[in-house]
Amino acid sequence: MRFAKAALERIRKRRLREYEAMMVTGFTRTCPVCGYVGEFAPVGEPPRLDGLCPLCRSRERHRLFKLWIDRRGNITKDMAVLHFAPEPVFEPILRSMAGTYVTTDFMRTKVDLKLNIEALELADASFDVIVAHQILEHVDHHKALAECFRCLRPGGRMIVTTPVIEAWEKTYEVAGPLTPRERVLHYGQKDHLRYFGRDLKDHMRAAGFDVYEFVSVEPDVSTYALMRGETLYELTKPAGPASKPLKAKTKIGKD
Repeated sequence: MRFAKAALERIRKRRLREYEAMMVTGFTRTCPVCGYVGEFAPVGEPPRLDGLCPLCRSRERHRLFKLWIDRRGNITKDMAVLHFAPEPVFEPILRSMAGTYVTTDFMRTKVDLKLNIEALELADASFDVIVAHQILEHVDHHKALAECFRCLRPGGRMIVTTPVIEAWEKTYEVAGPLTPRERVLHYGQKDHLRYFGRDLKDHMRAAGFDVYEFVSVEPDVSTYALMRGETLYELTKPAGPASKPLKAKTKIGKD
């Protein structure tokens, strides 16, 4: 046991030196959010070597969302946008594009409305776009999807990013309550409730949505420092009567 502990400590120190040496990658990246061009900074646990824009502090999912806005967003002044847990860097961008822009969160106070995504105190068909980045893994996602579907106008869209392991057929959830430390072990973060598998798309379709996948691919990955294969889900409430569930449409990031 003493030998194993000593070996573990040597490995940790060696890996720390290797990581410190890689802190400067030398790669030039471009941030589509703020326009910065240059080297990015490490971020995350475990660290991703150049995942953070040093100017606007955008992460990979933020830059993927900005590419979606530029290529598929089509947000206009006749639209109403509801933004959960709004990222400060996107507030001025979306506010300038939409006719009505409303921020919301269940815990934060500096938002327009305090709403629980599982039980929205909003009228039916009241928004054209709902943005929910990194929300579904924290809540009852079945209730959240149903409520957002109800509050969208026909043809409206819900924009979702969340951690997904596509190789897993089923979403992973441990039965019974877990401590924050146990959630880190099972889900990678102390406030996550599950790790989604590819059946997430089935859950989205079961809520009534048509599913479009906006995926990070090359050369966008290298240019904008994105996570390879990360997916932004564009969920559309059908404009006409509800149709039979369809297979998810997959599209690479470039349009």
